[in-house]
This record gives sequence, structure tokens and C-alpha cells, in this order.
Amino acid sequence: MRPRVRKTAHMPNRARPFRALAALFVAVLCAQGAAAQLRVATWNITFYYTDTFGPRVDELRTAIYAEHEGRSMAPDVFVTQEFIDQNSADTFLTILNTAPNSPGDWAAAPFIQGPNTNSAFFYRESKIDFLGVTVVSVGAPSPHHPRNVQRYDVRFKGYDSPGATIAIYSTHMKAGSSTSDQQRRLVEAQVIRADAASLPEGWHFVLAGDLNIQRSTQAAYQHLVGSFDDDGRFFDPVNRPGTWNNQWAYRVFHTQDPFGLGGMDDRFDQILLSASLIDGAGAHYIGDPDIPHSLSTWDDPNHSYTAWGNDGTSFGQTLTTVGNTMVGEAIAQAIIDCAGNGGHIPVFLDLRAPAKVGSQETIDFGDVALDAVESRTLFVNNAADVALWTPGGLANLNYTLSAGAPFGVDAGPFFALPGETAHGHAVTLDAGAPGLFEATLEIHSDDPDEPVRLVALRANVVAETSCPGDLNGDGVVDFQDLSEVLSNFGAMGTPGAQPGDTNNDGVVDFDDLSTVLSAFGTNCE
Repeated sequence: MRPRVRKTAHMPNRARPFRALAALFVAVLCAQGAAAQLRVATWNITFYYTDTFGPRVDELRTAIYAEHEGRSMAPDVFVTQEFIDQNSADTFLTILNTAPNSPGDWAAAPFIQGPNTNSAFFYRESKIDFLGVTVVSVGAPSPHHPRNVQRYDVRFKGYDSPGATIAIYSTHMKAGSSTSDQQRRLVEAQVIRADAASLPEGWHFVLAGDLNIQRSTQAAYQHLVGSFDDDGRFFDPVNRPGTWNNQWAYRVFHTQDPFGLGGMDDRFDQILLSASLIDGAGAHYIGDPDIPHSLSTWDDPNHSYTAWGNDGTSFGQTLTTVGNTMVGEAIAQAIIDCAGNGGHIPVFLDLRAPAKVGSQETIDFGDVALDAVESRTLFVNNAADVALWTPGGLANLNYTLSAGAPFGVDAGPFFALPGETAHGHAVTLDAGAPGLFEATLEIHSDDPDEPVRLVALRANVVAETSCPGDLNGDGVVDFQDLSEVLSNFGAMGTPGAQPGDTNNDGVVDFDDLSTVLSAFGTNCE
């Protein structure tokens, strides 16, 4: 069982009815590249910018932005490992911005030099706001983890709340299978999970990088995904635990080694997600983590998770180039050339941006006759930015409604697709008593920025009369009625019960004086 997580909007988890719909988008989005959603990629680029391998400019441009049958890696967030220094990060940023087909809007997080090779973080400024980088734990000799653990905090462009914020951890854990190696990985896993558990309420979190873990039963992995509590817990979206090392069954997930020194037989590189990113609501993984990823094909319509370049035909061998059904020959060869001996291939997955709630701010019934039953329409739509994300890259808006008496509305639940016409909901009024009535209609949704949207309701219920200025009911509008208005002028009280209040709005004012003067001398009988 996956845990129920706290959401910024107090909504029931209604993800499952929409996951079938979500799955329909996955294959389309993978074919389109990352134009529609937020694509998060990770890549251990072997000793980037050393004398041995160099900057690999053309190879990286091809691997990242070249297309095959409409598919391209084209990420929006890039979490990378094995960078050597600031110069390597600067070079990589230039490559991202100058590659053919690049949108040219890439920026880099501050580069932090650690005791070993380093993480570097790149992002598209049109898609996310960068909030900051934190060194969660500094790398050190055994028994500590060898490299810095760094966290990059980002937020979906156009949003302001914790529910649109993602903490992205970059990791490059200790390699090897000895007891000492596994213990050092466990130390790093403990550091990461503890930090994730301490994040602000409502934040999502992601772990991306080279875990160097051979099977899901290892202590480090179990600490990351373990259910001993829900705080800081990660989930594997492909939902395929097992012994990944040197097992043909898991061939579509293998990321190391494309060059061929060891062959493609390890799932070292992974992206893990918080529970809040796999619940199908708000910001979430494009795919259905409750359905295990296919073991027979990389092109699973239920998942956007992709080991870029691995079409499942390279087990124990160099990455397939000629006839590679995922990326074709040119991209596959570029990935090999980028990796070098003992290197890795990239991994990415896609996330949907959250919904936004839209509606009118007020509904005014105006004057309503006593005992009438009136109805007005509330229009609710998913107001998220389809120009930036496109409908396929946005979450549905899930919402419920409530209204204060004497107004009423169907509670729901309801949902609105991004970009579609607003949904109309009947807001009713049972005008059983005279007076001015004001109340609030509440729209509870999974819009992280506005989980409760307030709509003002107003109605003035008036008793019908053939002689509205006859305040004392004697059948004639005369000085007695005028005197009642003047003697109470400016008084305020309960609507429908204030002397001199001809329109029952709770205040005696010029509207009431005008009513009497207009009807002055009228014989109502």
C-alpha cells in the first residue's frame, strides 16, 4: 500500500479514476519530447571534461537534442554527476544553449566543488524557478559517503506555493559490492532520507543519480524506499524490485555500461519520487506507478520513465546502434561516445505541472421575490497555463463545492481538464425570508496556490407589494410614512426588520427616502 500524503489542498485522493486517462498521454508525450511537460533527466557523464574524454561537444548535442522518429531526450531539468570543476559546468551549459533544436533558455545552479567528482544542475528558466542549492552532507573518506550530497530546490514556473515546489537530490553513491561499499551507500541513503523528512510541509522531492546499487534488497535502497515510516520515503515509479545486476529480465532498465567494457547489465542510474508525485493529483509523474513497467519493451504506454538509448537489445553488450528502435544509430553512438569505458546512459521521466482553479469572484442574485427559488451559474475551469505546458503536460483540476445558507450547490467531486470550457454549476437560493443575504461559496481544489477559492454570494429578498412606500400599511403613502423614514434615517439593523427600511436591505438611506417620495400621495386601496 502506498501511503496517503498530506496535500496543500484538503482533497480526497481521487487519482485512480484519472490514471487511465493519464496513461493515454504518456506515449504521445514521449514522442513529442519534453515540450508538453517537465522532463527531469539524470546522467553520470563519465569524468566530464578531463583530458581523457574532453568536452564531447558534438556527441552531447546529438545525444540530448537530436531526434529519431520524433523522439528526443530534450530535458527541462538536468541532474548530472562526475563533473570535474566549474569550467566543465560552464562548458556543458554552453552546449545545452547552442545545440541545434535547443530552446536556448538554460541556466545553471551554482557549482560547488567537493572532495571527489561533483554534481552539476541545469534547468530551463522558462519552465522552473530556481530557489537554491544546499549541500546536505559533505563527502569524506570511509566510513562516510565519498561525494557531496546536494539538493536543488525548484518550483514550477507560474506557481508560488509549497505544493509546486520540488527538492531534487543529486547522488553518486559509492561503487562496489563489498560490505564496506554497501555500508557507505547506506550512510548516504540515511542522510538523504533524513533531509527529505525535514522538508517544508507540502514540498515534493526527487532523488536522481548514480546509486551504484545492484539489487533492491540492499540496505541503502531499502532505507530509501522502506515503509518503516512515511517521512522522507521515496518510491520507484517503474515498480520493479529485484536483482537488477546481470539479469536479462531487467534489460530495459539497465544503464551501465554502454561502451561495452562491462556491457549493459546494471541499473545503477535511477530517479525516485516522493509519494506526493505518484498519487496522480497536483504535480505528478506521467504514468501509473501501480502498474509495474513492462519487462519486455521500453515503450510502455503506462510510463514515461525511460533509460535513454536502451531499447532492450543490448544485454551484456555494447549499446545497440544499428537498428536501435528507441533512438536510432546516431544518437546511440553519441551516447556511447559520451560514456567512455565504464560509463552510463541518461535516465529521464516526465512530470505534470499542477492545475489552477478559475471562476468568477462574485455571484449577485440581485433583488429576489420572497418565497421564490432562484438559480445562478458558477463557472469553474482549470486555469493553468496551456500556452506554457500544453494540456497534456498539466494535471486535472479536482474540486468540491460548498455554499453558506441560504444558498446551495452540489458538492461534487468534480474535475476539469486543462484548456477545456468552464464547467457550469447551479447555485440556488431558497428565498424563504426577506432581507439582504451575503454568504461565501468555497471551491476546494488541488490547486497548490489556491486550495480554497472563495466566491462572494449576495441576494436581496424582498416582499412583493403594490405600494412599496406604505410603511405603516394604512393604504396610503403620506407624511406618516415619510416621517418613519426621516426619523430612522441612517439607522442600520437586521434586514427586513428595520423601521423605515422600504427595500429590506438593513439600512435606512436615500433609496428608502426616494421610494416614499416617488409614491407620495398614492392611494394603495
